[in-house]
Amino acid sequence: MQTKDIHFHLLAFPSVFLWIGFVGAISFMEAWLKFRAPGVTLPLGLGIGSLVFGALNKVEWVLAILMAVDLFMLNRSGIDTPRLFYLIALGILILQTLWLLPALDARIPLYQQGMDVPSSPLHFYYVGTEIIKVVCLFVTGIHFIKSIRMLISQVYT
Repeated sequence: MQTKDIHFHLLAFPSVFLWIGFVGAISFMEAWLKFRAPGVTLPLGLGIGSLVFGALNKVEWVLAILMAVDLFMLNRSGIDTPRLFYLIALGILILQTLWLLPALDARIPLYQQGMDVPSSPLHFYYVGTEIIKVVCLFVTGIHFIKSIRMLISQVYT
């Protein structure tokens, strides 16, 4: 990696790790822990989950936009590893926003009305996409750390 290829991603660096933190805390902890709380029924837990995941989705979009500004507008160059993995994570976010979250939300009123709701693989799809998204963001973040380390080593040598 040459010096001109090394950037300190002022927006993307903190955004990628905040994004990982939000997804980890909500998707991998809150989502299933709320159902273990006393008095939380399935319909109530699903309503809470819909609200929380809607808020998470908005936060993810803010972080994704900050990263896009940094990766594609402030530091113009070709598609490299961080940009590629960011684009995969962004594609997953688009898929979740336009299809998975609305499809999952559409099932909640059925549960709340006490109807017998057939099983669906949507939750498995969502968890699978979350895992892939976090891995992509992690790879992006690791590349940022490597770039920063190289930049620091060049400044001090």
